Amino acid sequence: MLIKEYKDSDKAEVINLLKMNTPLYFSPEEEKDLVYYLNNEIEKYYVIEVNKEIIGCGGINFENDKTTGIISWDILHPEFQKKGYGTLLLKYRIGILSSMKTIKTITVRTTQLTHEFYQKNGFILKEVEKNYWAVGFDLYKMEYKK
Repeated sequence: MLIKEYKDSDKAEVINLLKMNTPLYFSPEEEKDLVYYLNNEIEKYYVIEVNKEIIGCGGINFENDKTTGIISWDILHPEFQKKGYGTLLLKYRIGILSSMKTIKTITVRTTQLTHEFYQKNGFILKEVEKNYWAVGFDLYKMEYKK
């Protein structure tokens, strides 16, 4: 297993991961949002490889003059879910953010479908907005508590 920085050449595999998780965890409309993110909004993004195959990905973005770190666009191949890979990738990014002196808050914006994963990993629910991402995909804004 290897976690490494995302490269543009990884884009097709990352988009394919999203497609494998649609419509169970993502709305079909979110593919265009991911493509836009990959082309325009990446600040730090990582892929996780097993046997040289990308099986997951996730990013970090910043706001509030880099005092808030945002966990973003977590996607894991369905065959590798619930096996610890998502937790490893999340903890890897929390470690990066925790080592940055400017970071005061770590947040994630997720859905009702995956918020329990983040809750198990130290995030506390702060806000819910119905049908935020798409119909049936609610926003669960969460904050990390050490």
